[in-house]
Amino acid sequence: MSLDDEDILVLRQRLTALRIEHRDLDDVIHRLARDPYMDQLQLRRLKKRKLVLKDMIQRLESALIPDMDA
Repeated sequence: MSLDDEDILVLRQRLTALRIEHRDLDDVIHRLARDPYMDQLQLRRLKKRKLVLKDMIQRLESALIPDMDA
C-alpha cells in the first residue's frame, strides 16, 4: 500500500498527538503512583490506556516506513 503526501501528513500529526498523550499519561501515572490513597483500579486503567497508546504509536510508525521492493 502506498501513501500519498496527505496521508503521510495526517499519520504524522496523529502520531505526534499520540506521543504527547502517552507522555502526559506517563507523568500522571508517576504522580498518582506516589499517592498511597490512589485508587488502584483507576491506576491500572491508566496504565492499560498507556499500553494501548504505545501499540497505536508503533502501528503508525510502522505504517510510515516505506515499503521496500524485494
